[in-house]
Amino acid sequence: MSALSNLESWRSLPAAQQPDWPDHAELDKVVAELGTLPPLVFAGECDQLKDQLAAVARGEAFVLQGGDCAETFAGATADNVRNKLKTLLQMAIVLTYAGRVPVVKIGRLAGQFAKPRSKGTETRDGVTLPAYRGDMVNGFEFTEESRVPDPWRLLKAYHSSAVTLNLARAFTKGGYADLRQVHAWNQDFVAESPAGRRYEQLAREIDQALAFMRACGADPEEFHTVEFYSSHESLILDYDQALTRIDSRTNQPYDVSAHMVWIGERTRQLDGAHVEFFSRIRNPIGVKLGPTTTPDDALTLIERLNPHNEPGRLSFITRMGAAKIRELLPPLVKEITASGAQVAWICDPMHGNTFEAPSGHKTRRLDDVLDEVAGFFEVHRALGTHPGGIHIEFTGDDVTECVGGGSEIVEDDLALRYETACDPRLNRGQSLDLAFRVAELYRSA
Repeated sequence: MSALSNLESWRSLPAAQQPDWPDHAELDKVVAELGTLPPLVFAGECDQLKDQLAAVARGEAFVLQGGDCAETFAGATADNVRNKLKTLLQMAIVLTYAGRVPVVKIGRLAGQFAKPRSKGTETRDGVTLPAYRGDMVNGFEFTEESRVPDPWRLLKAYHSSAVTLNLARAFTKGGYADLRQVHAWNQDFVAESPAGRRYEQLAREIDQALAFMRACGADPEEFHTVEFYSSHESLILDYDQALTRIDSRTNQPYDVSAHMVWIGERTRQLDGAHVEFFSRIRNPIGVKLGPTTTPDDALTLIERLNPHNEPGRLSFITRMGAAKIRELLPPLVKEITASGAQVAWICDPMHGNTFEAPSGHKTRRLDDVLDEVAGFFEVHRALGTHPGGIHIEFTGDDVTECVGGGSEIVEDDLALRYETACDPRLNRGQSLDLAFRVAELYRSA
């Protein structure tokens, strides 16, 4: 049996969160066309990221993973991509300096077009329609026509991802990511932010370090470009399988829709289709672990997804909620560490801290996000393990979707610029607040 035919094994298992496609003949046409298209990323790049995530698992690097909750086709513009990259790079320089380790930069972009939903339908004013499942599946507009799942959207997701990746590569390799330029942006943030005085000392230290290296004549290539990787939740399995290719170097299958893909909290069933599909591909992979995860669940996931204990292969992305992380994370870390399994631990402080404001907007408090990250660090420091990274939903725009931050957003402000297609995101200022606060956690450890 060939490696590609093995990839069909998930089809015999329950597959959660899949669209109810009205015309499977059309789906088959789309999948066939996707199977002929060039890869969006290359297997060698996936292996390079795997090596860097192995360093994270050893405590020698830190992951910064972030981007939109749900990308939209309309958002694949130069301005949007640049603003997200700018924010991610600004966060990364602060974390690199404070942590004294390399920061692995992974975007939630160029493929994050599908979203799991807690309910299959949505009701407004007595009208019930299928839920919006991301631009890859159906439209956001609340009309019967828009909400019908359309398999040709899978093809549009591929082309939108290609545009986004081209932009990201141009920005990160074309001088936009120059370290001194990024630091200058951070100095502007510190000067302008109401919370900036708190961060002046760290910004000044970074400035002195750069000045010292400049005086010494140090000007390495790494100052001018960065390695940047793409990732998304692998939700619509027909799409990810169609974009799986056999690597000519290794004869192994890679999902070339992204460098890294992850399984969500709603699709990590041990006997489900997603775990089965992920067991077949060779990318670095992640699994979201929510508050119901038991140590036995996690150990079984390791056995299924990384049976050879390959460093950098598997990351656990915990999403417990600020009120629960200090209680629920220690048993998982203890058991997995005792087993000898090599995993990278990453904190998603967003999804466990969502609530509905009186206005009806879904939102998050920046203080809760910060508290979950603080709890994540506390647990790992107490157990002698490495807090390997953070995974956040953010945008480079000045939206009003999460409350709190240096430029205080209150619940009454949410309607001003509430632009997300699904979950609330940190805006640029809140994201940088988070980066400087995480830097403080590193320094106080």
